[in-house]
Amino acid sequence: VLSWFILPCRYFRWWYKKTRVEKKPAFIDLLCAVPLQQIYGCPLGGIGGGTITRGWQGEFCRWQLNPGIYHYKTVIADQFTVCLRCKGQTVYQQVLSVERPSTLQDWNWGYCGHYAFYHALYPRAWMVYELPGQNVVLTCRQVSPVIPHDYKDSSLPVGVFIWEVENGRDEDVEVSIMFSLQNGTGAKEDRSGGHWNEPFVLEKQGERVAGVLLHHCTRVNPFTLAISAREKAGTEVTHLTTFNPAGSGREVWQDLLRDGRLDSPAGKSSPTEKGEVTAAAVCASCRVPAQGHRTLELALAWDMPCVHFGSKEKLHLRRYTRFFGSGGDAGPALSHHALTHYEEWERKIEAWQKPILENRQLPSWYKSALFNELYFMTDGGTVWMELPPDCCAEELQGLAGAGLSHLLPVLREYGRFAYLEGQEYRMYNTYDVHFYASFALVMLWPKLQISLQYDIAVTVVNEDVQPRQYLMCGQTAQVKLKNVVPHDIGDPGDEPWQRVNAYLMHDTADWKDLNLKFVLQVYRDYYLTQDRLYLRDMWPVCQAVMESELKFDTDNDGLIENGGFADQTYDAWVVNGASAYCGGLWLAAVCMMCKMAEMLGDAEIQQKYMDILKKGKEAYERMLWNGKYYNYDSSGSDTSSSIMSDQCAGQWFLGACGLDQEEFEVFPKSHVVSALKTIFEKNVLGFAGGTMGAVNGMRPDGVPDTSSVQSNEVWIGVVYALAATMIQEGLVEEGFRTAEGCYRTVWERLGMAFQTPEAYREKKVYRSLAYMRPLSIWSMQLALE
Repeated sequence: VLSWFILPCRYFRWWYKKTRVEKKPAFIDLLCAVPLQQIYGCPLGGIGGGTITRGWQGEFCRWQLNPGIYHYKTVIADQFTVCLRCKGQTVYQQVLSVERPSTLQDWNWGYCGHYAFYHALYPRAWMVYELPGQNVVLTCRQVSPVIPHDYKDSSLPVGVFIWEVENGRDEDVEVSIMFSLQNGTGAKEDRSGGHWNEPFVLEKQGERVAGVLLHHCTRVNPFTLAISAREKAGTEVTHLTTFNPAGSGREVWQDLLRDGRLDSPAGKSSPTEKGEVTAAAVCASCRVPAQGHRTLELALAWDMPCVHFGSKEKLHLRRYTRFFGSGGDAGPALSHHALTHYEEWERKIEAWQKPILENRQLPSWYKSALFNELYFMTDGGTVWMELPPDCCAEELQGLAGAGLSHLLPVLREYGRFAYLEGQEYRMYNTYDVHFYASFALVMLWPKLQISLQYDIAVTVVNEDVQPRQYLMCGQTAQVKLKNVVPHDIGDPGDEPWQRVNAYLMHDTADWKDLNLKFVLQVYRDYYLTQDRLYLRDMWPVCQAVMESELKFDTDNDGLIENGGFADQTYDAWVVNGASAYCGGLWLAAVCMMCKMAEMLGDAEIQQKYMDILKKGKEAYERMLWNGKYYNYDSSGSDTSSSIMSDQCAGQWFLGACGLDQEEFEVFPKSHVVSALKTIFEKNVLGFAGGTMGAVNGMRPDGVPDTSSVQSNEVWIGVVYALAATMIQEGLVEEGFRTAEGCYRTVWERLGMAFQTPEAYREKKVYRSLAYMRPLSIWSMQLALE
């Protein structure tokens, strides 16, 4: 991975102090990027309770249990093993892994990958094993409870593995699936001592689930892992409470080999000594008749109910504790619930996905991209926290936020939601990027988008007067100004929500896009949810941020001007004067202010913004339209005539809200279509043979704009938004062609499945793996609908 910023010495000094002296991770570590591993598959777990990612070869390899903190480690003991027995004899026993590790050497490793197949359609995945020479096929279906418009089960930290066994033999076969798991995540804490395991059985409403709890007793954020299986007629569940995953594994292997069962000792294990690791296993067994079919159901749950962020100042309760308690003893109940409800989850998932999957007018790659990009909704370092029961409105709002009358009811009912800008860019709810990603949230979990907006509104009306130095410019300014939208709501290494603006590169109080993106999302959210209480609460905040934004219209022509530095989401691409991107966002926001004022009966504000809109539209066209597209900016510099792929971002939101016609037409339709066709011709077809999406900036002569490190990047999330805009404007074929380039590049050619980066260049370079912005693909679906 290459970092593409010319870094001032201030960053090096800050980085050294942060990472080497304070021993804390940097919010953006430009010196130690996460290396690319082309191994990832569909993650496990619901929203906000942590995630465990499995690779496409079945390994457990990416862990995010501590909120917002990632640990990239394949834990070799975490495996599924199959045992086949015929006529009382074990005829086949194999770890379902292609690995050949240096530990657990008495296990039969090295499954031939030629006989295994992987498919993923988030939140489900399928692993098919055609056991060589056995005439038995295993299909493991992996299910996580990620269900649109569900605010209970979607929060659960669980995953279910449904093993379908097809016996092609002419005789019965006894099949056992053993699930082994190390106590921990493969980190050094696994050897810190004091960890222990115990078996459990939970029977409720005639359903019986058995397994092992692995208690991981760290000082901060302790948790319990639970492996389990469902007992039913014809299915036997056995277990092994503890074994040494660093040893040869002989006792486990021989135990299973002997009779296809584990010994199931009673009682808990002794706590581990320092330097020692422990693991456990659960085994589900059944008899499959000749030419028959049977199912075995296993589950993994993890229970870290109470968490501290890095500062350790406040204790937070995860969302699922509302339903399963915060005592740290929910492992059995979570396992039981998962194993007895996954069929209902799958019915809901299929009902949601089926109309799209069966639509023959939609290309297959799009169906894959649409659902699989949703992995970031759970695996974006995501947290979903309960509001403390004793929390009062004053504590949440501060003295300035008393106007948000429904803040407390919304946060009490739906909790607080946050996800990282990226797994490498550790800032929660980075707002300039969430602007793009928010379509997935508002379309699928609208109450979480509403909750997030209330959190942003609270920070808007408050301020943080602490001074600090910014790393790129060296200037000192206060952390947060009043009536300005924050860049983010904090770093998981600190105390999110309490201390905002973890981003230290620039002083974002002077950014031109953040305030506008708040207004645009408020109206878009209202348009899609029809939540009038929300609109009324947000209206004064919209007025405040727009009033704050007006200072950037320095010549009173109705159009804001950029400040001659990188003062928007393209934070390394300088823009000066009137600009297509920020100017377009501004006019769209002004239009929405007119519409909201009309709806709320605020004639004075409506007239004010109608007057601004009239002037601003004329200035925008006069200063930026060149007959084919809108110039990058009005500075007259060598690159001001560059073709920006994101120049129609304002129109994108207007179109998504039905505000692009008749009296609400801000940008002439003929100009929008012309600009989009120019982008398609130059930025898409004229870049990498039309196979990699749209480059951010293209010169009129067909050469990428190299004036900044970002102008000749492709931003996947921006490309999906551009494709949605094309679809809105009737350029459906062009939209799909544009987006397809990104999907093929990321998911196929670069092997970056389930870690879509923010950016790549035409050759050999990419940036920021596993990024928020590509969730904007859901705006394509909105456009199609």
